[in-house]
Amino acid sequence: MRTLPPSLPRFVLLALLTVYLVWGSTYLAIHFALLSFPPYLLMATRFLAAGGLLFGWLVLRGVPLPTARQWRDAGIVGVLLLGGGMGCTALAQQYVSSGMTAVFIASAPLMFAIWSGLFGEWPGPREWAGIVVGFGGAALLAAGGNFAAQPLGIVFLASAIACWTFGSVLSQKKLALAPGAMGFASEMLLGGAFLLGLALMHGETLPAAIDPRAAVAWVYLVIAGSLAAFSAYMYLLAKVSPALASSYAYVNPVIAVLLGVWLAGEQFGSRELVAMLIILGSVILITTSKGAARDEAADPDPLADTAANAR
Repeated sequence: MRTLPPSLPRFVLLALLTVYLVWGSTYLAIHFALLSFPPYLLMATRFLAAGGLLFGWLVLRGVPLPTARQWRDAGIVGVLLLGGGMGCTALAQQYVSSGMTAVFIASAPLMFAIWSGLFGEWPGPREWAGIVVGFGGAALLAAGGNFAAQPLGIVFLASAIACWTFGSVLSQKKLALAPGAMGFASEMLLGGAFLLGLALMHGETLPAAIDPRAAVAWVYLVIAGSLAAFSAYMYLLAKVSPALASSYAYVNPVIAVLLGVWLAGEQFGSRELVAMLIILGSVILITTSKGAARDEAADPDPLADTAANAR
């Protein structure tokens, strides 16, 4: 009798839902935050604030500080993910349309699979099928948008995806961040500091008055988008396959479209419905693959290391 793939542990499911739902909603939050915040300064302050809050809470609980090597590794991953990934995406927005950006972001799981394969972990057949199907669904979902792009924008987008996925794989395979939430905090602090440097280089400053909608959006990005969802993503990198960890790239546009229909009165047609069904199929393929979740027994709780250190 054929055995079914193992079910995902509850903390993995919670982390997946957090990344899917929260990052899918940050498209709208960033739109409102940019009413007052320049792009680099927005990203820098959200991660510095989130990292600072998490770091301070952990120190108060008595969690040991990262070692010099752990700070170094957190800096490498933070610069690649936040500086390279998000910084290059911000630069690309000046030269490419939203439709082109969506398609490039949907290529992240494929790039993730290639980097992971070069480190010795290629996806299985079921995961490859999910990656290909998911990319097709995301491309169909973006098909109604504008695909205009300047060559420089394509370079920036490709660099953003390469940096984000390479940094993610490095955190899985080669680099050793501090255990538990302290690793997330140190990474956000150093990545946010790098982004702040980019903001200063570009002469960005805060306006004299901040739009109330932008202020609310910034708080949401700090608490939900950075503190919760980014920490959940880093947890997934340690606990699940590369294909599953990067499946957010297919689901986030779906959440963004549904929020646009609900809150902004955007149109929803048969193409969007078919695309969402295709994406759902891809996620089912990936989540039910045998290699989706790694061994959870050693650390069932994403904050287990933190709690142990605090004791």
